[in-house]
Amino acid sequence: MSGLLLSLVAALAIAGAPQAAPAPEPQPVPVPAPMPAPVARILIASDSTAANYGSDKYPQMGWGMVLKCSLDPRVEVVNLARGGRSTKTFIEEGLWDALLAQLKPGDTVLIQFGHNDADRVKIVRFTDPQGAYADNLTRFVADVRAKGGQPVLMTPIAKHLFVDGKVQDAHGPYAEAVRAVAQRTGAPLIDLDADSMAALQVRGEAASRSLYLLYTPQDHIARYPDGISDTTHINEGGARLAAALAAARLGALKLPVSVYVRSIATGDPPILGGPNCPE
Repeated sequence: MSGLLLSLVAALAIAGAPQAAPAPEPQPVPVPAPMPAPVARILIASDSTAANYGSDKYPQMGWGMVLKCSLDPRVEVVNLARGGRSTKTFIEEGLWDALLAQLKPGDTVLIQFGHNDADRVKIVRFTDPQGAYADNLTRFVADVRAKGGQPVLMTPIAKHLFVDGKVQDAHGPYAEAVRAVAQRTGAPLIDLDADSMAALQVRGEAASRSLYLLYTPQDHIARYPDGISDTTHINEGGARLAAALAAARLGALKLPVSVYVRSIATGDPPILGGPNCPE
């Protein structure tokens, strides 16, 4: 990881747990203003960790909801991520074809899957990392290029899993498969798994809990009055951190869209009660 990204991770991961404060009231999800002539478009193909959520689902958010905050406001973000989808079901349900139907020459497509591809309980989602998963990612890259778009592969965001104070690699063969497909096809790579693991490690096990849906009844979260222990899905803070890390990588890739990545704000992610961007 470059010194710039290490600095970013360290800055975003201020040590120590955040001071207790009342949870903000969820804010309505704003309807984007019409953008008559965007300077660039980014489409997102992914799962629940990137997906859009309404205010009734707060504090759960996906990083795709706030990626815009790290971009020139003239960039249009089309978030087509859908919860519970693997590469397999994203194709089978027609979601990939729907994305291609919207794709225009010059568009950038961020592709992040893996959480559900590893699901052996809901077996309809499962793909072998060295088989169908790699094949599907390869297809995604080829399809985007065939329509004049720029594919960018992403490893899945890390889970909040620690053993003896050390963050654990939850995506192993799936993250490796993404890296291998990127190398084989020449597709740009955003290694969000590695970057988010590093951010969690710097922050530490206790403090990084504040980025996930990890609450007790004493946290008084209206949606989870009895608490919740979800080490996969992220809340507003986690979404903002993941989006900032992804944007930092995107800016370093030297793609046409990279020039529209704005400077990343450092420090703890702001908690605004919804996907609005800081002033």
